[in-house]
Amino acid sequence: MYIHRHLEKILTMVSKMFGAIIVVGPRQVGKTTLLRNFTGNITYVTLDDPLRLQSAVEEPSTFFKDAKPPVFVDEIQYAPHLFPYIKMYVDVKQEKGLFYLSGSQQFKLMKNVSESLAGRLGVLNLLGISMRERKGIDFSAPFLPTEEYFTNRSLYETHTDYDELWQIIHRGSMPDLIANPEFDWQIFYASYVKTYIERDVRELTQVGDEVLFIKFMIAVASVTGQLLNLASLARDVGISNATAERWLSILVTSNIIYLLRPYSNNVLKRAVKTPKLYFLDTGLAAYLTKWNSPDVLKNGAMAGAFFETFVVSEILKSYYNKGILEPALYFYRDKEQKEIDLLIEDNGTLYPIEIKKHSDPKSADIKTFDILDNIPGMKRGNGGVVCTYENLLTLKGNDKVIPIGYI
Repeated sequence: MYIHRHLEKILTMVSKMFGAIIVVGPRQVGKTTLLRNFTGNITYVTLDDPLRLQSAVEEPSTFFKDAKPPVFVDEIQYAPHLFPYIKMYVDVKQEKGLFYLSGSQQFKLMKNVSESLAGRLGVLNLLGISMRERKGIDFSAPFLPTEEYFTNRSLYETHTDYDELWQIIHRGSMPDLIANPEFDWQIFYASYVKTYIERDVRELTQVGDEVLFIKFMIAVASVTGQLLNLASLARDVGISNATAERWLSILVTSNIIYLLRPYSNNVLKRAVKTPKLYFLDTGLAAYLTKWNSPDVLKNGAMAGAFFETFVVSEILKSYYNKGILEPALYFYRDKEQKEIDLLIEDNGTLYPIEIKKHSDPKSADIKTFDILDNIPGMKRGNGGVVCTYENLLTLKGNDKVIPIGYI
């Protein structure tokens, strides 16, 4: 079963703008399926094929004589020597949509891309299936808590009850797990971690101790939704701070985790400078932290952190799926522990969001929003509390109770 992806519309636009297009993202989120569906009958080459890979590595100058553009090259990161030849071909032909590329190893891939194809390449980031895609909703505006957004979003409103929501959070966003309800969740993620370690981590970063790296992943998953404390992670796993920093960068640049930056301003001098850490697939995080069923997860000590992680990842997908690679998303926290879970900056306006798994938000949940009134040159926009309440309604002033179904 093919699940239509919102990135298809942006792919259509970008393919008319650039000679080469690359879709990056974590392993198994559907990059190959998306591009094969989009590109139709053009030549398809996967560098997972040992003979094709040998040709690409040893004879890059002749590779595209056999695989004539337009062509889709899958797992392009295995053959970085192809990038200069892609650049030359694009420069000579001066045509659009000649090369479609994909790769799951973004940390290796993007260095080569930036050096060889700057200005000639459209870059798109694909994560797992979003709630909108799962529900078949043809609404692709990035989440922004404005009246216009809510009016348009209400035309596509769907209801997700509490138990179904936790089944979604627990199962995760991998297309294979969603399209195949009979697939065993535990076996799938065990295989996923093994593949990720063996293909991406071991080959490209020379991690000597794979057992320690998995222990590090588990430690990181256990603090999803929290401020990053690298020294604590290093200490828990038994590695140096330098190793922890290097391993964290692997997880970030391969789109396993996302670091939400703190909002900083000269006026807000007491704001913390440490980012918050989120796993981008809640199913993987649940597997690593051994929450083995939706019921155990929703009633467990990490339920709030997982709900917040899910909401942040869904909002992030709404931006990535519009081709926005660097959305202006932040959080606020100061040394007095005053916190705003999410700030969205748009055209000189800050939109504050609190994220609560309960269904009865109160005005006390948004009392810290007033901090934003003291920032000169920045307007405070509409905000609200994303929660499990069923209806969109006003909480106080311009701030609303925002059901999870409105993301």
